[in-house]
Amino acid sequence: MSGLSGEGPGDLLSTAQKLSEFRGESSWQVEKEKLPELMASLKTQGFTYLVDLAGVDHQGEDPRFEVVYELCDLRRKKHIRIKTKVAEGDSVPTVSHVWKTADWHEREAWDMLGIRFAGHPDLRRILMWDGYPHHPLRKDFPLAGLSTEMPDIAFTAAAPLEGGPFVTNTAALAQDREPRAHPAEERSL
Repeated sequence: MSGLSGEGPGDLLSTAQKLSEFRGESSWQVEKEKLPELMASLKTQGFTYLVDLAGVDHQGEDPRFEVVYELCDLRRKKHIRIKTKVAEGDSVPTVSHVWKTADWHEREAWDMLGIRFAGHPDLRRILMWDGYPHHPLRKDFPLAGLSTEMPDIAFTAAAPLEGGPFVTNTAALAQDREPRAHPAEERSL
């Protein structure tokens, strides 16, 4: 894939750190300040499809968050993953001017994790209601939810998760914590 190897000073990703390659998909770590220019360049090189933009919470690490961009060149059938780190309370430059769909992806990352996108045209909640003070996909957010002081607007009691079919259990081993569906004979129909 020309221009993406990071082997020369003129290459698109010469300032990025190559993380891994798996099944022809490569991952790169990029400084957030270089993100808009890099993304615009990648789009002109054929990566015209922003498949996904996801936030990752690395609670306990600094910087705490990571934003992951999944890009695809449909003509050449190539895929690339771009990652950038952002500290809590800091922001990542928006790429909504490069891909229109990034508008919604960035709003979801803001709503669910609290990752801000500088220069975003309309950074407001997309899934939670306006005024909700929490970000539910953060690792420190309780599984049962948090009560709110907005009784006329939203459900205010803890979510009834206990005994649900896909609830994780407290356990020392990850395999014992994984959600499991209850067999039909254990469920009340």
